[in-house]
Amino acid sequence: MRKFLTVLAALATLSLTNCGYNAIQTNDEQVKSAWSEILNQYQRRADLVPNLVNSVKGYAQQEKDVLLGVTNARAKVGSIQATPDMVNDPGAFAKFQAAQGELSSALSRLLVVTENYPQLKSDALFRDLMAQLEGTENRITVARNRYIKTVQDYNVTIRSFPTNLTAMAFGYKEKANFTVDNEKEISTAPKVDFNPAPAPAPAPAPAK
Repeated sequence: MRKFLTVLAALATLSLTNCGYNAIQTNDEQVKSAWSEILNQYQRRADLVPNLVNSVKGYAQQEKDVLLGVTNARAKVGSIQATPDMVNDPGAFAKFQAAQGELSSALSRLLVVTENYPQLKSDALFRDLMAQLEGTENRITVARNRYIKTVQDYNVTIRSFPTNLTAMAFGYKEKANFTVDNEKEISTAPKVDFNPAPAPAPAPAPAK
């Protein structure tokens, strides 16, 4: 009897492997990990926003509309409850993506405005915040690229035969991914040069 159960378990394991069940599980876990990293990096960016706004406000209080835009966009991002299950809900995922896109746009406008304030650009705190923001944006890009790839792999797996039959049997469905339009917006974020302009060369002394 024990040998029979052992053989039965082995056959069941082999059957699950051949039907792609294990591959689906692997891809699903990779998507979860990639999504978790995206949430971590987006939260890191959101945490920088209040200090960045306060830093700019100290030198550019008249830019109220731009500062308010960043604050409101950050609040909208914070109002969305980002959960691991969001990748299985296209509607919720689209709202999350739109909110993050609004914050990206608001931050881009803020960076353009700061070009008009040399003293702000030379402020040590502001430069440190910008360095942190730049690093975070780079990590967001890396995390998004990894997520896009893992979701593509997962979606292809559950659409391919015979794993599509296994996916249907266990209720696995396609997961939401970032849109092309949003990727294009991210890739064209403005580059801001925080190096102060060189001082003009002194006029040559008159000949004697």
